[in-house]
Amino acid sequence: MRLEITCDDRLGIAQDVLQILRDYEIDLRGIEVDPKGKIFLNFPELEFEDFQHLMPEIRRIANVKDVKTVAYMPSEREHFEFKLLLNKLPDPVLSVDSKGFIDIANDAAQQVLTDNRSELNGTAISHWLSGFAVQRWLDKQPTEPTTQQVSASGAKYFADLMPVWVADENGHNSFAGAVITCKPQPLVSQWQRGNQQEAFGQILGEHASMKRLLKEAARMAQLNVPLLIHGETGVGKELLARACHQASSRAEQPFLAINCAALPDNVAESELFGHGKGSLGPYTEAKKGIFEQANGGTVLLDAVGEMSNGLQAKLLRFIQDGRFRRIGEEQEVTVDVRVICSSHDDLSERVEAGKFREDLFYRLNVLSLHVPPLRERKSDIPLLAEHFTVQACQRLGRSLVMLTRAGRELLQRYQWPGNVRQLENVLFRSISMAESDTLDVRDINLPEVDSLPENLPVDLEDGTLDEAVKKFEATILRRLYPSYPSTRQLAKKLGLSHTAVANKLRDYGIGKRKR
Repeated sequence: MRLEITCDDRLGIAQDVLQILRDYEIDLRGIEVDPKGKIFLNFPELEFEDFQHLMPEIRRIANVKDVKTVAYMPSEREHFEFKLLLNKLPDPVLSVDSKGFIDIANDAAQQVLTDNRSELNGTAISHWLSGFAVQRWLDKQPTEPTTQQVSASGAKYFADLMPVWVADENGHNSFAGAVITCKPQPLVSQWQRGNQQEAFGQILGEHASMKRLLKEAARMAQLNVPLLIHGETGVGKELLARACHQASSRAEQPFLAINCAALPDNVAESELFGHGKGSLGPYTEAKKGIFEQANGGTVLLDAVGEMSNGLQAKLLRFIQDGRFRRIGEEQEVTVDVRVICSSHDDLSERVEAGKFREDLFYRLNVLSLHVPPLRERKSDIPLLAEHFTVQACQRLGRSLVMLTRAGRELLQRYQWPGNVRQLENVLFRSISMAESDTLDVRDINLPEVDSLPENLPVDLEDGTLDEAVKKFEATILRRLYPSYPSTRQLAKKLGLSHTAVANKLRDYGIGKRKR
């Protein structure tokens, strides 16, 4: 039961009210005094007869104008308003005391840390956040806020830590803990041209293989020689090529890309090298090709392995001396362009099969980078998922959707045959169809991936040991081949030579038909 007493200010009036409650043996739960002339009381429900006698007693106190029941205390209303506002915030927010124990956590924090399966209140913040010693920071009783990168349930965040100091009536300040707000977007919004750290900072990855790749790419970006980037579809080869351009001395010049597999041979030649007036028909105008348009900059030839032999010969001459002729013209054009090529398969295999010029391969393969597939760096999935979630919400114009812990675990278990691009598309579709502000397992639709049974068949009843070993070996190769379509990658995985693996694949008829 709550009472609101309206009165004029008088010394001792609150004491008179409390005396009446003592006389009636009422257990007072709370009292609040409003400077505007109101006193609020909170006590257990009374029988009607007791309540009927209590109200006149309070009204007879000097300077009391009115007494009435109310539904809530002012602090209770403020508490519910604060909780409602806090739970509407899309970012995880935690409040900790001076000892590092959590006393307040909003819904977003619970979704990220526990999926509501356990209580956060009263537990140590160090149990949930890693990457920064929050308790050590609290022990110093800081006065200034700080921003630190932390990890929570495998995801990376930028945490704003704001110390809380409470002042008493004498102006003395006491340290009371801190409020921690976690920001799930780990990137700056725009690239800064010519800055290596910013250029490669756009490529997310904490796995050792990605750190090694970015370190090598940063060194190669400054070299004015061809660069070959290979990796499976969807791993981000074009993004890496753009980063190399942005980190180079050519950053202020154009970066143009063309997909060699998407254009017919005659169209690809015109797009790359241009054509003269009337060369493709009586009414065609002269056109500059991509190499000419990108003069001083960088050209990315995507899927260069799909280029025809005739076009390969013209590209080889251009890389050798920087000169070419437009279609239908005799005059040579000289340009300064850095060529970056990308391929989803191993070009050396195409060379061995006679589908790619050996001399062009060695011209392009001066510097090379291999982008690992997502299944080989699963520790990066939470970081990428948080980034793509923020991007999708911005594109859709909706409030931030939080990925639950169970949802992140599902993403990490999946094999991702389409790599980073597939992860981005799956999250965009899931968020666009989601009805709530959380993304759980039931909201994520993942296509089935064919998998082989776990047990490898070994049968010695109908054959020799050598035959059983061959069956065992063939089964392993069939299982691994879809994940390592390049024999060089598969050989590295198995610790064998490229030639040995290629011979075994041919003997077992894996990947290619036997001749």
